[in-house]
Amino acid sequence: MKLQKLLSFVRRCDADFKLIAAGDRVAVGLSGGKDSLALLCALAAYRRFCTNPFELCAVTIDAGAGADFAPLVPLCRDLDVPLHIVETQIAPIVFEERKEKNPCSLCAKMRRGALDNKLVELGYNTLALGHNADDMVETFLLSMLYEGRLNTLAPKSYMDRTGIKLVRPLLYVREKETAAFVSENGISIIHNPCPANGNTCRETMKRLIDDMNAITPTAFERIHSALTHPERNNLIKSE
Repeated sequence: MKLQKLLSFVRRCDADFKLIAAGDRVAVGLSGGKDSLALLCALAAYRRFCTNPFELCAVTIDAGAGADFAPLVPLCRDLDVPLHIVETQIAPIVFEERKEKNPCSLCAKMRRGALDNKLVELGYNTLALGHNADDMVETFLLSMLYEGRLNTLAPKSYMDRTGIKLVRPLLYVREKETAAFVSENGISIIHNPCPANGNTCRETMKRLIDDMNAITPTAFERIHSALTHPERNNLIKSE
């Protein structure tokens, strides 16, 4: 995928859901995975012509699992984006001290807390996360099948404790497209050493979506379209 096409999706998401306001100080939650890397590159380019001028930085949470984030330094330097790496002991707490059987929820909450605290420290008011279209549909199915409720990832929301605005500019981009973008542009993905990587309920939802598409080839697109059109549902509200 070319940067121009990626930008078109980001610009459309911003236009539809008014994600970025003039003067926003936006921090990308940079995990080093394909989605956050694509988001960082897109926003670094988008700030050059966005009608609402905004500042940009990247914040990486080192969970203490042994990941090597060194490749992020030259990338952020080339993009002229300040990088802040926050060292934590999240992984040892989750896997060694508490020995969580279902670690993803606690890990996510602790990582988000660390992100929030860093944004407050830096004076940034907006957190941009790299959730994509696949994440949106998978979250909807997870919520429905495991919790018995209709819920999904919102393009924009506000965190109660800090008032920080959370935005997801990649919700019109498929996971395969972010993978293609980083591959075609020679961007190094940071290996995820998490013991739970690839063995989650979300992986089960990916297989379920594949099964649905085998029966109805447009299944994914239909679900995603329903979720991203406020007039068709009550899950997402535009402003």
